[in-house]
Amino acid sequence: MAKTACDVIGGVDTHKHTHYAAAIDGRGAFLGAAEFAASDDGYRELHAWLSGHGRLRAVGVEGTGHFGAPLTRYLSAKGERVLEVNRPNRLARRFEGKSDRFDAEQAARSALSGMARATPKAKTGVVEVIRILRVTRANAIKARTMAFNLLHGVVVTAPSPLRDELVGLTKRTLVNRCARLRPETDDLGSLLDDPDRLLVCGTKRSLRELARRFQFLDSEVKGLDVQIRTLVSATAPALVEVFGVGTELAGQFLVTVGDDFGRIKSEAALARICGVAPKPTGSGKTSGRHRLNRSGDRAANSALYLVVLVRMRHHEPTRAYFERRTAEGLSKREIIRCLKRYVVREIYAALPKPAEESLRAA
Repeated sequence: MAKTACDVIGGVDTHKHTHYAAAIDGRGAFLGAAEFAASDDGYRELHAWLSGHGRLRAVGVEGTGHFGAPLTRYLSAKGERVLEVNRPNRLARRFEGKSDRFDAEQAARSALSGMARATPKAKTGVVEVIRILRVTRANAIKARTMAFNLLHGVVVTAPSPLRDELVGLTKRTLVNRCARLRPETDDLGSLLDDPDRLLVCGTKRSLRELARRFQFLDSEVKGLDVQIRTLVSATAPALVEVFGVGTELAGQFLVTVGDDFGRIKSEAALARICGVAPKPTGSGKTSGRHRLNRSGDRAANSALYLVVLVRMRHHEPTRAYFERRTAEGLSKREIIRCLKRYVVREIYAALPKPAEESLRAA
């Protein structure tokens, strides 16, 4: 009898230098496993190997936002259905152990069973650029803060004449003054016979370098702010207009959703991703109970919290709602949770729609 092509489900366990792939058929029978290089040639070989077993229906990939991001882009460009595998089957791992082959097979079985049904972020458009710039900006802000804290610490312990001159200055004035310090000499080895001059000269050198580092990082942050503001305003102008949502928070919401705005099908899905959709906990006679959702994107949840705080102070409808719910007996924390859900509704309505994206691309 002629052999007919079968449906194939792939699974990939991703690593930095190699990817391990496994294939199963539509009934869950194991077809094979192989290791491929994490490179363009390796992606082509992996795709050809999976397709060689039959009709490739879906591929479950672990780490689509990290090691698996390039592979996800390649498979999506080939028109394959890629599913994000968030975590391995812990029960199966407990009984059968862990290996690259086993993890790849479990990723395929998660895709087959429907446990892995999330569409990974495309990471190919403007939102991915916004994400990269925001990560760089956040790192620069941390480094700038560390530089100033160290600068302040050196000022506090500086020799008395130098300390008395600098300790009472404001932050910006202190940085500018220290950046203009002129040590007696840059060759500290020539002052080894004079410890007092060596201490003053070395302290001035340290303060000058720290102040210039702060200025460089501050200029970097301001430049990134301009770039992020431009991209966010061009990508989602309606989102920036939402009350309480500035460029920084709008960028976070865009990063949470991803480049493919069609992957979020409803405001309820966005609420679940942001961790503001309560989880049901009822069972038996205690049905209808819910508990706080502590999963989802916590950065997006934090952004919603900031929006609510701004509205509670400056938005009259929100203030009226807060007073009404307080009179009904709700606590401030409970009211904030309710307001987060309302804000998600506005955020979802202000997000760019897939049709708008196609028109903009055209």
